[in-house]
Amino acid sequence: MRPLTFKHVLRVCILLAIALVAAVLLALRLGAVPFSLGDLGQNLWWLLIGHPERLSTDFRLIMVDIRLPRIVLGILVGGALSVAGASFQALLRNPLADPYVLGVSNGAALGAIVALLVVPTLPLMTPLAAFLGATVTISAVYLLGRRQGQIDSNTLLLAGIITASFLSAIIMFVMTTLASRDLRGIAFWLMGDLSAALPRGVLWVLVVGCLSATGAIYTTASDLNLLLAGEREAMHLGVDVTRVKLVVYISASVLTGLAVSVSGAIGYVGLLVPHLMRMLFGSDYRLLIPTSALGGAIAVVLADTLGRTVVAPTELPVGAMTAAAGAPFFIYLLRRRLG
Repeated sequence: MRPLTFKHVLRVCILLAIALVAAVLLALRLGAVPFSLGDLGQNLWWLLIGHPERLSTDFRLIMVDIRLPRIVLGILVGGALSVAGASFQALLRNPLADPYVLGVSNGAALGAIVALLVVPTLPLMTPLAAFLGATVTISAVYLLGRRQGQIDSNTLLLAGIITASFLSAIIMFVMTTLASRDLRGIAFWLMGDLSAALPRGVLWVLVVGCLSATGAIYTTASDLNLLLAGEREAMHLGVDVTRVKLVVYISASVLTGLAVSVSGAIGYVGLLVPHLMRMLFGSDYRLLIPTSALGGAIAVVLADTLGRTVVAPTELPVGAMTAAAGAPFFIYLLRRRLG
C-alpha cells in the first residue's frame, strides 16, 4: 500500500468539493418551485459578480432567503456529524459508534430543549447547553461501556442504545408539558429540521465552532490511526492517549452539540458517511476526517433536497431521509459484526 501524500489528500478533497458544488446546485434548483438551469445560472452569475439588484423577485425570495441558508446549514451540520461519528468510531474502536446510536444526539437535544424553555432570549445558550448534554452523555456511555478497565464493544453499544432510550423518555416527558403550538414545532425539530432562520451571530458561532473542533480532531489524526490497535499498543508507540481522548471527546461533543442545537437529531449521518468514505478512500484518519466532512455535507444536502421534493409542497424531516438509508445499513453492519 502506497504511503498517503498531501497531493493525494488534496486531490480527493477537490473531487468531493466538486461533488458538493453539484449537490448545492441541485438543491438550489429543485423544490416546490423548480427553476430552469438557465434561470439558475443567470441569477447566480449576477449574484457572484456583485449585482444583486438584477435578481428576479422570485429568485431572491426563494433562492437567497430560503434555500441558500438551509443549504449552508446542511453543509455545516452534515460535516459536523460525520466528523464526530468518525472520531467516536476511532476512540471507542467500534464501527457502529455514531452520535445518534450512542445517545449523544439525544443528550444534546435534551440540553437544547431545556435551554430553549428556560432561557429562550439567550440564543447562544442553546448550543452551549447542547454541548454540555452531549458531553455528559458520551461520558456516561464511555463509563458504562468499560469492563475490567477496557472498552467492551458490545457493552458499549448496549449502553448507548439504553442511554438514548432513557433520554428520549425524558424528552417526551418534557414535551408533554408544552403548549400545542410549541409541541408541534419541537416535535418536527427533533426529527431533523434545517428550515430555522439563524441570526448571523449564531451562524458565525456555528461556523467557527465547527471549523475549530474539526481542526482540533485533525491534529490527532495520526494518533487515532495508532489507537485503532488499542490503547496499550498506542501508549507503547508514544501516543499520549489521555490527551488524545480529551481533545477528541470534547471536540466531537462540540460538533454534535452545535449540529443538534440548530437542526435537531439527524440520525445515522455519523455512521453511514465514515463507512462509505473508508470503502472509497481507505481508513487513514488523515484522509478520513476531511472526506467525512465533505461527504457528510453532500449527504445532508441531498437528503434535505429529497425531503423537500418527494412530497412537495409538503416537506419531510431531513432526519427521516437519513434514517431511511442509515437504519438498514446499521442492521447490516450489526449482523456482519455478530456473524
